[in-house]
Amino acid sequence: MLFNKVDKIKLKKVHALINEIFQKPKQEFIFGESPITTGLAIYSGAEINSVIDSLLSGRLGLANSGRTFEKKFADYTNRDKCILVNSGSSANLLALDAIKVKYNLNGGEIITPACSFPTTVNPIIQLGFTPAFVDVDESLNISPKGILRAINSKTKGLLFSHTLGNPSDMGEIMSIAKRNKLFVIEDCCDAYGSKYNGKMCGSFGISSTYSFYPAHTITLGEGGAITTNNSELFKIIRSLRDWGRDCWCDTGVSNTCGRRFGYMLDGVNYDHKYIYSTIGYNMKPLELQAAMGLEQLKKLNYFCEIRKRNFNILTKEFQKFTKYFELPKIHPKAEPVFFGFPILIKDKRIDRTELVKFLNKKKIATRYLFGGNLTCQPAYKNIDYKVYQKLEYTDKIMRYLFWIGIHPGINEEIITYVVDSFSTYLGNKR
Repeated sequence: MLFNKVDKIKLKKVHALINEIFQKPKQEFIFGESPITTGLAIYSGAEINSVIDSLLSGRLGLANSGRTFEKKFADYTNRDKCILVNSGSSANLLALDAIKVKYNLNGGEIITPACSFPTTVNPIIQLGFTPAFVDVDESLNISPKGILRAINSKTKGLLFSHTLGNPSDMGEIMSIAKRNKLFVIEDCCDAYGSKYNGKMCGSFGISSTYSFYPAHTITLGEGGAITTNNSELFKIIRSLRDWGRDCWCDTGVSNTCGRRFGYMLDGVNYDHKYIYSTIGYNMKPLELQAAMGLEQLKKLNYFCEIRKRNFNILTKEFQKFTKYFELPKIHPKAEPVFFGFPILIKDKRIDRTELVKFLNKKKIATRYLFGGNLTCQPAYKNIDYKVYQKLEYTDKIMRYLFWIGIHPGINEEIITYVVDSFSTYLGNKR
């Protein structure tokens, strides 16, 4: 759709009205009544206007905004290639499926932590591999010692997340993987901006995955991405995302190869757009999501800085509570941007359920660490999996850990209220 002069004038008025809505004073925050969430989608009139413009362009499938976002996000993550998908969960599935196709893998074991989010583990099962569960360490991340215990002749690779944005020990993990010729997929859904030894998390493994779910650091409403430096893997991921087609034309583009109708399929001249080289899916996001994402990317560094500030303030304040709680260990080479503030109860007089109920009554939202020990979850009771060590720290986390929000919607005044609430609760335990 092309805008004439009148359309542009009307559109400019629409943009101004949207921006005016976001400039109006926000609802007053009332402590004890207004919710303090663990995650929050933060956006302004710029994102709304970008979506409006995208819709009015008449392009719903990925087009220029999609290509631009992929390029900018690849640059941000220090990767050569980026593929936009419809969720972080789909990103994990496609990333692993592409490796299965590339290396013609048929079964085998993939090492992953037992303390995890289900969709980091589910692709291992869905694609015919066996999860080899190992413990996590005090950083809440996959244990390098556990990895060493789990490696055997059936081991193919590793798939794990940087838990709550705290970088895993990538130096040791990549050394182990290289010695044993194992692939590594990094789930970076919580780890925007986090670094290990000066390198961005997500730039170590053969591929890395991201989520743009509303609670994450930036959002496209929904959506996800996969990044890689491997050109062949990139092509396979694109094919799997786009129905399994062999054609590499961007959506809405025809005949990039210059011989679209020159391909032979079982002796028949066939349109390359309808030749399929992989057993694929349809896991594309929308162009309007990419348009929103371009505006969110402009704010990503700012969002990360606020998260770091909030985490540092809470860490300092919680020094007065060290009798009761442990905070996660951070590797000396790690520079985390935490997704949430994890709290591990060490004083057994404190009942976690009682404490989180108290906090929630104060409108301070809490979350446990995702699935806890996944081997205890109903969905995994009857699947084939391996456990190569006692899941000691995983079980500890399942019983005693929870986390609270540190997103950019939380300011120092809110943090003071949160800390005072903890003080009130703990005062009754003395």
